[in-house]
Amino acid sequence: MNVKAEAPSRLDHLKWVVVVAIIAVGVVGNSYYAGESLLYRVLALVALAAIAAGIALTTQKGAAFREMLKEARVELRKVVWPTRVETGQTTVIVVVVVLIVALILWALDSLFAWVIASLIG
Repeated sequence: MNVKAEAPSRLDHLKWVVVVAIIAVGVVGNSYYAGESLLYRVLALVALAAIAAGIALTTQKGAAFREMLKEARVELRKVVWPTRVETGQTTVIVVVVVLIVALILWALDSLFAWVIASLIG
């Protein structure tokens, strides 16, 4: 990982202030226009979120986030995914173990209930 330690610029701080302001406008606007159609409010919030995300991605932290996403995609391609048969077998094993544990817990619960009922009367 090649991340250089650089101090964030003043422009980055201004961009974050703008991002927070856009989010605040979305929150306040959503409650202010509560009488309007839900579709219009959702579209406005999606547009504001896209604008805020676009601005945030132009900052130093945004660039680091984009780089991390690229590296994550590379690592995701390296993963050896299980086959459909392996997935099915693992699922069956998990279901069987869950059923066995459920039976054990039911038996213990019944035993404790019987013991307490015998002691109480």
